[in-house]
This record gives sequence, structure tokens and C-alpha cells, in this order.
Amino acid sequence: METSILFEQVGGVARLQLNRPDKYNAFNRPMALQLQQYLDECEHNSSIRAVYLVGAGKAFCSGQDLAEVVDPQGPGMNRILSEHYNPIVSRITRLNKPVVAAVNGVAAGAGANIALACDIVVAAESAAFIQAFSAIGLIPDSGGTFTLPRLVGWQKASALMMLGDKVPAAEAERLGMIYKWWPDAEFAQQSWALAERLSQMPTQGLALTKTALRWSASHTFKEQLENEDKLQQRAAATADFKEGVAAFLEKRKPVFKGE
Repeated sequence: METSILFEQVGGVARLQLNRPDKYNAFNRPMALQLQQYLDECEHNSSIRAVYLVGAGKAFCSGQDLAEVVDPQGPGMNRILSEHYNPIVSRITRLNKPVVAAVNGVAAGAGANIALACDIVVAAESAAFIQAFSAIGLIPDSGGTFTLPRLVGWQKASALMMLGDKVPAAEAERLGMIYKWWPDAEFAQQSWALAERLSQMPTQGLALTKTALRWSASHTFKEQLENEDKLQQRAAATADFKEGVAAFLEKRKPVFKGE
């Protein structure tokens, strides 16, 4: 089977690398299904406390491999969405630990929107984001029409999606599309350090924070307050909360275990 996703666990971080560099890491069916499989492993493996998603070679991900779309024996557009991209972004947003998108190069089409579905998006200086769908007569998918307007506003998202403008990393940060960018020479080290830092934090608290943020997109302020109350009770029952309080009172660095 094609090894289109490279997986390794380093300490508490799962490193998932999109690995079709000759195709600029464009997705085909094997790659999409492998990524889902590894995201499931990240979900259920308690020793994994953060996920780091990056591309091999010059690109992060150029989106869908169009050769598969036009292949009469291929899965067809309906299955590509329902069995490939929708399950991927759903897994990322539901995953009970933080996911870092380390955008090392161009992120286009579905590749851009998969990145934007992650909890923290960082980029190399030479990276760029492109909503490439309009160039071939399609609409943005992989949750992009939900995510992008909430990050950059309705007008900007509409223009970026209709015009397909290229957004360099520095501009993406200015717009609020991503958290941070670094010069190319620093990117691998800095982005990995960020994932390692997350893996040493209170994992359940981060997961509950993620839940609260996702919940807020479709609920009222009153409902959000009620949900925060419920989630905070769960956070306060964790061993990491007790450790955090004890470390604060004892004036020492906490040692969180993700429990």
C-alpha cells in the first residue's frame, strides 16, 4: 500500500506528514483514508497529547489530486467529500487533543481548509494559502465556508474564495487566519517546539477548551455560559488541575500528565 502519510510518535507528539511530495501532497483516496486512520489512533492513544500535521517537500498540501476526480474508475466527487474530506476535518475538530497545522509551503483548496480546521495554524514565511476552487468552477469545501469567514470576516472570505487570491503567510497572520509565521530557516524547529509545549500541558483542559470554542460557533451567549459551567466542572475534576494548583502554591513548575 502507498505510504502517503508518514506517522511517528516523538514523546507526547504524533507527527503526521503528508507524503506525496511529487504531487505537492495532493490528496487521493489512499492518502485520505490513511490520514483518517492515524487521526483515530491519535484519538485513542492516551500517550499522544498533541498532533503535528506537516507536508513533505515544498508544499503543505495542494488539495485534491484532480487526476482521481476525472478517473472514470475513481470515487467520484460525492464520495471524495463524504468519505475523504468531511471525515478528516470532522476528526480534527473533534479530536480530544490539540492539532497543530505546520504549513511548510503552499496550502491550496482542501489543503488550505484542512489546515484552517486545526486548532493552531502556523506557517513558514514562504508558505501561502489559496482558496483555489473557483478556478475550476467548484465551491470551497472541507469546512472552508464555515471556518474562513469566522477567521477573517465575511467580506474578506467571500473575496478570497471567489477570486482565489494567494495569501502569503505574513498577510494570513495579519488577517487572523493563522496564529504565527516564522522565517523558513526557523520554521521546523519553532513549530515543533510549539507542539511539544502543547504536549506537556493539561491535555484534558486543552480538549475541553477546544470543545468550548467549537460549541460557541452555534450557540447563544447564555447557552455558552451554561456550557462553560459544565466543562469547567469536568476540568476541575482532573488530576492536572490539582497538580497545577499545587505547583502554583508551592512555587514550582507543574508536571502535567494529561490526566
